[in-house]
Amino acid sequence: MPDKHKDSIYAEPISSIKKFEFDESVVQVFEDMIQRSVPGYLTIIGQIGLLAEKFAQANSYCYDLGCSLGAASIAMAEGIANQEKLQNCNIIAIDNSPAMISKAQNYLNRTPHKNRIKLECNNIEDMSFKNASVIVMNFTLQFIPVEKRRAIIQKIYQDLLPGGLLILSEKITFEDNDLQSLNTELHHRFKQANNYSQLEIAQKRAALDNTLHPETIADHQERMLSAGFKNAEVWFQCFNFTSMLAVKK
Repeated sequence: MPDKHKDSIYAEPISSIKKFEFDESVVQVFEDMIQRSVPGYLTIIGQIGLLAEKFAQANSYCYDLGCSLGAASIAMAEGIANQEKLQNCNIIAIDNSPAMISKAQNYLNRTPHKNRIKLECNNIEDMSFKNASVIVMNFTLQFIPVEKRRAIIQKIYQDLLPGGLLILSEKITFEDNDLQSLNTELHHRFKQANNYSQLEIAQKRAALDNTLHPETIADHQERMLSAGFKNAEVWFQCFNFTSMLAVKK
């Protein structure tokens, strides 16, 4: 795993909380931050490897969109390595944070998969995903403006090979106010159990308010089915975090 530094970005009172972004300060503590903030994160990463092993196709690419430090890319590489027929299947990992890409490259250079994974610093809205058999968006779409999401999902569907898989992991919201309140409370308790203070939770939430825009499961399903996917089903959910699978016809 990458070198882990404790996340204490919001541990002290901040007079003016800036918009959350994946800058150098976040990159340095990202592994600790996401594991202490996202219920089931490591479970999702592990199963991405199994899903890639099943759905990746020979002579194709797997894409990790919003790859952060490359955890999902590494999981896919490990899954693919278990299949002799997939030796010509490689991974393209994309993130628009130069700091994140730099640290991810340092990490990948220390793994046996460095020749299978190519890192790119780019905006996924500007890219094509040629010859794709698996595309992962692991807590990425939620940071993209809602009005741009349909076009991205449509592009992903168009570029996937027949039988190709989209893995979409997201923070979600609920139409029912009681469910929303319950899951927000449970998420906050999860973070407190991982030694985040009330101050840290409140300040980070304020930083994310105009950056992370969650939607309902139904919103995501409608978008994927409208794009043409034959299904769009939840395979994992813990509180207000979920991961979904969509297979191209």
